[in-house]
Amino acid sequence: MVRVIVNGAKSGSGARQEKPLSADMAVVNQTAIRQAAAGWLAALPPTLRRMVSESLGQRIGELEEIRLRIERPLLLRLAQTELTIDRENRLCGELSRGYVITQADLEQTLEVLSRGSLYAWEDEFKNGYLTVPGGHRVGFAGRGVLEKGVIRTIREIAGFNYRIGHEIPGCADRLLPYLLKGREVYHTLIVSPPQCGKTTLLRDLVRQISDGEKQLGFAGANVGLVDERSELAGVYHGRPQFKIGLRTDVLDACPKAQGIMMLIRSMSPQVVATDEIGRPEDVEAILAAQSSGVSVITTLHGRDVDEIWDRPYLQDLGKLRIFQRIVVLSRRKGAGTIEAVYDGKTLAVLNKG
Repeated sequence: MVRVIVNGAKSGSGARQEKPLSADMAVVNQTAIRQAAAGWLAALPPTLRRMVSESLGQRIGELEEIRLRIERPLLLRLAQTELTIDRENRLCGELSRGYVITQADLEQTLEVLSRGSLYAWEDEFKNGYLTVPGGHRVGFAGRGVLEKGVIRTIREIAGFNYRIGHEIPGCADRLLPYLLKGREVYHTLIVSPPQCGKTTLLRDLVRQISDGEKQLGFAGANVGLVDERSELAGVYHGRPQFKIGLRTDVLDACPKAQGIMMLIRSMSPQVVATDEIGRPEDVEAILAAQSSGVSVITTLHGRDVDEIWDRPYLQDLGKLRIFQRIVVLSRRKGAGTIEAVYDGKTLAVLNKG
């Protein structure tokens, strides 16, 4: 489960309170957890579905990844712990004792995921992943089939990675005041190592900015969400599987740079959000959005502020001080731990976790 730990703020100015505050953890009962798990469970073949569901029991809400690799043990990742399932269908930390994935398991998994029609899902396969009900993402590895130097599809699949999406409404409650000034949403960069909850946090920020927050005197804003890898909204058959707000428009499976400009031209957003910038063209699109008066909220892989500005394609953003707020995440106290909130212009620490 993702949690957010951050000191509190009295107002959008980022004023500190004397006593550190922790964000309220979402209290979710087992019925709700089981309902949320229904999508990814249904995307497993019957034998593996039963094994995983029964062995996890009350811990099913902690699951972050399932890995199936041919002739190797089934692996489950719960937070920073890697487990397998032994012959007695119990969770086990000794991976060599785990259930070994067979060719038949992979074939049955592919059958379930493709719903018996590999041709119909060929476009998704060439991307290396597909989205299943509930907004969860299944990646796969195997032999790439090239056509004119471009991957057309993947054959001889040898492994699957189920990435379990977690939706925690309210996990951004304590952060949001730092990102608002009246009706304005600050340009914000969330810096985080992998698997530290940045996607879950960004999703909840989008929802709250879109819906508005009466307690903060913020009426809400039109948000354009570019979801290149179908993780933020988790669109399945055209419908977002996660709560992203009543004023949010989604461009799914669209490259970030193109998507940002398309949304600005066509949907008149006040805020554009996207996950994991990493290319020079992404930076150019962010600069264009800023010039158009559109606020940008995005994320970036990294561990601290000093590290990120050393990357050549980010130097313009660093020099121009485009981002007014920089948020650094870690797993020090669990996924979603907010280490610090910085003023992006001065790099003054507004809050330290």
